[in-house]
Amino acid sequence: MSLIEKKQLEGCRMEFKIKVDGEEFAKGLDKSYQVNAPRLNVPGFRKGKAPKNLVIKTYGIGVLFDEAIKETYPAAYEEVISAEGFEPVDYPEVEIEDIDESGYTFKATVTGKPPVKLGKYKGLTAVKESPAVEESEIDNEIENLRDRNSRMVDIEVRPVEDGDIVIIDYCGKVGGEAFQGGTAEKQQLEIGSGQFIPGFEEQIKGHTPNPEEPFDITVTFPEGYPAEELSGKEAVFTITLHAIKKNEKPIVDDEFIKDISDEFETVEAFRAEIRKGLEQQKLSAATRSFEDALLGQVTEAMEVEIPAVMVERQIDNQVESFKNQLSKNGLTLEMYLQLAQMKMEDFRKNFAASAEKNVKTTLALEEIVKLENIAISDEEFDAELVKLAEQYGMEKDKIREMVDKAALCADIAMNKAVDVVTSSAKEKKPAAKRAKGKAEDGEESSEEDASAEESEKPKKAKKAQSKTEEEKSQD
Repeated sequence: MSLIEKKQLEGCRMEFKIKVDGEEFAKGLDKSYQVNAPRLNVPGFRKGKAPKNLVIKTYGIGVLFDEAIKETYPAAYEEVISAEGFEPVDYPEVEIEDIDESGYTFKATVTGKPPVKLGKYKGLTAVKESPAVEESEIDNEIENLRDRNSRMVDIEVRPVEDGDIVIIDYCGKVGGEAFQGGTAEKQQLEIGSGQFIPGFEEQIKGHTPNPEEPFDITVTFPEGYPAEELSGKEAVFTITLHAIKKNEKPIVDDEFIKDISDEFETVEAFRAEIRKGLEQQKLSAATRSFEDALLGQVTEAMEVEIPAVMVERQIDNQVESFKNQLSKNGLTLEMYLQLAQMKMEDFRKNFAASAEKNVKTTLALEEIVKLENIAISDEEFDAELVKLAEQYGMEKDKIREMVDKAALCADIAMNKAVDVVTSSAKEKKPAAKRAKGKAEDGEESSEEDASAEESEKPKKAKKAQSKTEEEKSQD
């Protein structure tokens, strides 16, 4: 393998002209023969059994070129860009120029990382919130706990009201014909939840449970309904109302706490633990927000022209992550787009801003790593392996086998770059919020503010005047 020529193209694109010949290409031809021989007929031989020289004599050596190129060009390309210190951000566009039995020449055109010029990244200032926890927030957590431990109970026979949970059978028809998805039995539905199409829940209100007396309701599917054959159509649903139920929430006392927890025995102790957890959450959120604000200042001040392909590849990653989340809920991206009535092009646009932000942040942190000469020791690498092993419940050596050391070290280095920015930064307290009473008073508070401003001005003027008089006396 040899680099014949490299040429800087527009932007961050580079063209490499590379020659593959000699032993490397001979190995590629041997591999190509092994792959292709089973499908090639040579008179007098079973498929795959004809010697290589007879295959070449029968079909010509060109029959082996495609597979030989696939086998050899990736390693040649990787060797060249590594030797040149070039960092690609996309796959190369490969064009074969000359090829014969002795080897071939190809051009690889690829986009690289752009040059980055940082502005100030030390000694910055950003707001950092204090993690104060209100009693109402603890109450909300307790209420959520009550919801999770509630149980469904029957209530007296009476007409259905808003907020009731009803148990129904239904059978829907359009034009007298049943349709797919329009029939269910013992369906649980909370009235007023908006779970069903408009008009459905409202027409159940006022009815009393009686399985022997079904009733009909008429609704219209909204325009643009995901099932196109139902969009805008009128439907009649026959409803059988079996029962009305409600969620009964437990009383929060010491006995309830003992039932749900092995660690706490009193409401007071449990609330203290909730407060501790909320404070930790808020502290983590405040730290992330502080870091984001600082890194935002760093990226705002840096000079860089980001290749569009870098943002596109980041969008690809985010879309793939979204697909994985959907699959956990039994959905595909195609199903989601259909339900959301969205085209893939528009869906991808939703990720554009965050993708660009991520790319800018990564470039900035990588540049800080270079400027600060940040290197990762074996001890730091092993410490990260221990963390990952604990996180995933696996042996450290198993994690070591699975991870890409270079990629993991790069992540550790960028985290240290974040520390460079945050450790030198100054924390600014949030602006004091105006008291609720003053905010509601409107004109009164405005007058007070104006009065306060006016009272400050004479003091400043007086101070300035005193200073002037002092200077005169010195003269």
